[in-house]
Amino acid sequence: MKTVYLSMSTDLIHGGHINMIEKAAELGELTVGVLTDKVVASYKRFPLLTYEERAKIIANIRGVAKVIPQDTLSYKKNLETLKPDYLVHGDNWKEGFQKAIRAEAIEVLASYGGILKEFPYSDDEQYQRLEDASRDQLSIPDIRRSRLKKLLGMKTTVTAIETHSGLTGIIAEKTQVLEEGKAYQFDAMWVSSLCDSTAKGKPDIELVDMTSRLQTIEDIMEVTTKPIIFDGDTGGMIEHFVYNIKTLERIGVSACIIEDKTGLKKNSLFGNEVVQTQDSIEHFSEKIRAGKKALKTSDFMLIARIESLILERGMEDALTRAFAFIEAGADGIMIHSRKKDPSEIFEFCEKFREKDKKTPLVVVPTSFNSVTEEEFAERNINIVIYANQLTRSAFPAMQKIAETILKNHRAKEADEMCMPFKDIIRLIPEE
Repeated sequence: MKTVYLSMSTDLIHGGHINMIEKAAELGELTVGVLTDKVVASYKRFPLLTYEERAKIIANIRGVAKVIPQDTLSYKKNLETLKPDYLVHGDNWKEGFQKAIRAEAIEVLASYGGILKEFPYSDDEQYQRLEDASRDQLSIPDIRRSRLKKLLGMKTTVTAIETHSGLTGIIAEKTQVLEEGKAYQFDAMWVSSLCDSTAKGKPDIELVDMTSRLQTIEDIMEVTTKPIIFDGDTGGMIEHFVYNIKTLERIGVSACIIEDKTGLKKNSLFGNEVVQTQDSIEHFSEKIRAGKKALKTSDFMLIARIESLILERGMEDALTRAFAFIEAGADGIMIHSRKKDPSEIFEFCEKFREKDKKTPLVVVPTSFNSVTEEEFAERNINIVIYANQLTRSAFPAMQKIAETILKNHRAKEADEMCMPFKDIIRLIPEE
C-alpha cells in the first residue's frame, strides 16, 4: 500500500481541511504531521488548542492512519524519516515564504522518488470568517493574559517590542520576517512608560497617570491579540499599586514589571548622573507580597526589576535582591545595565542560574544591543524586550520629513520617504 504525508497546523477544522484529508487518504495510508505549538506560534496566530489537543482531533478524523509531530516549518526531517510515496499539499504554497519550503520538499522527494500532489486551496469566505473568529478569541482578556506563561513554556526565548499606540501595536502584531524557510515575529508587546510619556510629549517621571496609560493599553488591545507586558515603573505607593495591578489583570495584561527604586522616577539609563534612590529589600518585598495577594489568577506575572547594576551597587547586592524578591513572590527577575559590554549581565545570569534554574529572567538590551537572542538563550534568559526602538526610530524620520517640507516649500521631495497612502489603508483594515 502506498504511503502519504500531509502537514496541518489548524485548531479549527473546517470543510476545506476535511476535503484535503479525504483526497490524501484516497492515495494511500495517511500520516498527518501536526505542527507543534512552538512552530505555529512562530509564523501564525497563537494556537487556541495545544498540540496534544489538535493531534487528538486530527487522529480521530476518518482516513487518518497516524499522527506525528512536525517541529519545523520545513518538511525535510519528516520526509527523510518516513519517505512517503506522496506528499499532499494545497497549491497555496507556490508563492510567499512557503515557496522556499515547497522547493526544499520537492528536492527531498526527488532524492528517493516521492511525488508531490497539490490540490486547489479552498479560499471560501466562510472558512476565512471562521479563521477570523478564532483570531478574535485571542483578544479576549482571559485568553490574552494567559499567553505569556504559555509562550515561556513553548519557547527558549520570548521577544517583545515596545508599543505606545494602536498603530505601533499593529506593527508589533503583523511584522514578520521570513528567512531560510523559517518565520520570525515578536511574541509580545511592551507598554513602556518612557515611550508612552514621549508619545504624549511628557517627561518620563511618572507624570502620565494610570488612567491615561490604561487608555493606551485599550487602544493597543483593540487592534491586537498578542500578550502585553506593562512597565509599572516603581509601582508607586503600595496601596495604589495593589489597586492598579488588579486593574491590569482584569483587562487582560499578562505581566507587570516594577523597579526597586523610590521617589521621583528618573530613567535608569542616566545611572548615577541623576539622583536615584533604591528601595530597601524589605519594603520592595512587601510591595511584591501585596501585589501577589491582590491577584485573582495564576496567569498574571509580577516581575521585579533590579537596579543594582545601573546604580553601581555591585553584583552581590543584585543577587541578594533577586533571591529575596523571588522569596516574596516575584514571578520573574529583570536585570538591567547601562553598559554596552554585556559581561555584567551575563555574570549575573550565570550566578543566578547556579541557584535558581526555573524563574524567568528578563533583559532589555538597549545599551548592550550587539547581543543576539541566541546568545541570551545560551545563558537561559527567557524574555528579551526591545523597549524603545519604535519610538526612537519614528522621531528622526518625522523630523526629517518636516525639515524637507520646510526646505522645499512643498511635499513632493518628502513623498519618497513616506509610506504610500494605499499601504496605510491596507495596514489598517476597516474591520
